[in-house]
Amino acid sequence: MKLPRRKFLHLAAGAAALPALSRGARAQAYPSRPVRIMVGFAAGSASDIVARLLGQLLSERLGQPFVVENRPGAGTNLATEAVVRAPADGYALLMVASANSITPTLYDRLNFNFIQDIAPIAGTNRNPYIMVVNPSLPAKTVPEFIAYAKTNPGKINMGSSGVGTVLHLSGELFKMMAGLDMVHVPNRSGGQLNDLIAGQVQVVFSPLPITVEQVRAGRLRALAVTSASRLEAMPDVPTLNEFLPGYETSGWNGVGAPKNTPAEIIEKLNKEINAGLASPGIKARFADLGLTALTGTPADFGKFIAAETEKWGKVIRAANIKAE
Repeated sequence: MKLPRRKFLHLAAGAAALPALSRGARAQAYPSRPVRIMVGFAAGSASDIVARLLGQLLSERLGQPFVVENRPGAGTNLATEAVVRAPADGYALLMVASANSITPTLYDRLNFNFIQDIAPIAGTNRNPYIMVVNPSLPAKTVPEFIAYAKTNPGKINMGSSGVGTVLHLSGELFKMMAGLDMVHVPNRSGGQLNDLIAGQVQVVFSPLPITVEQVRAGRLRALAVTSASRLEAMPDVPTLNEFLPGYETSGWNGVGAPKNTPAEIIEKLNKEINAGLASPGIKARFADLGLTALTGTPADFGKFIAAETEKWGKVIRAANIKAE
């Protein structure tokens, strides 16, 4: 049967609109059940703290539980692979961390390609580190520490949470720029601050959220922060780049999803995350923790990840660091 031209055009136009209507309906319906946020670190870590803040924020804004699931181990590779293998439907998200920009260079073989297999959704925060020492150490400033370390080569132990972590690499970059010989002492259980307080190591580069109370209580001495400018949470603590121009490191977080996750779901999550980060409550909490918001489009976050991957790749190769 031959359709009249007008009816044919009407049906064709309706058919063409179906994908757009379907995409819009899918985004509007999402989420219709609980969403998992996979974290590659243990509960109480900096990434975990941010993930729980984000989970509460998204639960309030989108009306479904966003549940944090901790899968620590292998430099976040366990959590990352779990999300890579999950259905691309927006119900399994990854709390992306700065470690994800390190593993491509640190590990010879991975079961995934992070940049290709994880779709960036949104950055959430930058987490500057703080250089802390045991109060018994005679050095009270960065120049004094550098002088002390140069007169005691190979006798200063630098603690970290493990080989190839951003904490370790921040210390390696400091060593390279200051020309120091220090011994790296990793603690894979995350007890490097306890090691520092006990005097087993003399210096640690540590995330501010889990260190600030120890400094305020006088159990640790803060020498500098690793951010480009001083932090509102600790305005009297100088930056390392005041003594070593060009030095800047930080941990950071964001949210990713399996590749091929529908663009409308990614856009919806990006919009809600950015709006939540601008809320007074999150701003105040971030300021208290020494965090700065990392906002922008999914493309912005993707470019940021690529730049960080290149930066840490250079440090890893220069220091000849190998995964344990």
